[in-house]
Amino acid sequence: RWFGRYPSVWHVALGTHHQDTGVRRMKLITGVNRPVLGGMAVLKPFDVAAHSPDGYMFTRWLAGMPWWTPLVMLAVIGLYPSIAYAQTSFTTGDAFGALWRWMPFLLGSGFLFNVLISFWAMVIGTLAGAALGLGQISPFAPLRAFCWFITQLFRNSPWLVILFIVLLALPFEFTLFGQTIRVPDWMKGVFGLSLPVMANISEVVRGAVKSVPTAQWEAAESLAFSRRQILWQIILPQCFKRMLPPWMNWYAILTMATPLCSLLGIEEIITLSRQAMESEDNHPELLVPFFGLALLLFFAYCYPIARLTMWLERKFTVKL
Repeated sequence: RWFGRYPSVWHVALGTHHQDTGVRRMKLITGVNRPVLGGMAVLKPFDVAAHSPDGYMFTRWLAGMPWWTPLVMLAVIGLYPSIAYAQTSFTTGDAFGALWRWMPFLLGSGFLFNVLISFWAMVIGTLAGAALGLGQISPFAPLRAFCWFITQLFRNSPWLVILFIVLLALPFEFTLFGQTIRVPDWMKGVFGLSLPVMANISEVVRGAVKSVPTAQWEAAESLAFSRRQILWQIILPQCFKRMLPPWMNWYAILTMATPLCSLLGIEEIITLSRQAMESEDNHPELLVPFFGLALLLFFAYCYPIARLTMWLERKFTVKL
């Protein structure tokens, strides 16, 4: 009834308009003067690179620190005890004096032992992880499934839980040909830390092999190369420089994980620091200097590794 009373509005709504010279049809443009009917939303392309996890997140954070960071940390370590414990009889100078007396012991028998544990755990983890990674690309399906299961099991398990299981499951001694051989705790710590490293190195090896273009496999097969020849002579030599940066990244992470061994009673820098503080009557002022020294030692050891890792990553980046 309303449209009948106002015919001009009716004609505009229908897309027509009366003039004295006749009727002219107006053109309806979807999205301009007519709503979209039944259209679907347009999705923008998904940026895979922007949403993929960054395996170098910790290394980038560590390498991004300026060179003067240890100096600031040392200043904070020196100022905080003097402010927090200004009213006690055991002064900050006494705490740093005790640290100076114990420093040769903490360095020689403590931190170097952490480095030794990380070295052997990385050697064992690299060898076992390389074999496990090659097993994940094996054409033999049962072997491939077994290697995948072992990789995922230790890759997604807490390191501390693995250490406790290894410490409690392995015997402290065994008899071989009538000889009793003791298994020290630090060997159990090395073996326990090598298991998660093995799983992550396995993924590094598998990913590096998969990153080589398939055209190289096909070209080698066309020249009658066997699978063993293709892997050892063509594929793996190209994978070495691709695996080196993540391998160094995992070594830095492993080195900083060695203080977990202190929870198992293994005598490394954290355990020896606690023993030294107990020998100095457990004054609260000793906490920051002793543990601050451990922090600076790990930073000074891992920071150059992080910088070198980032440099190698830029150098060996595959440019498409």
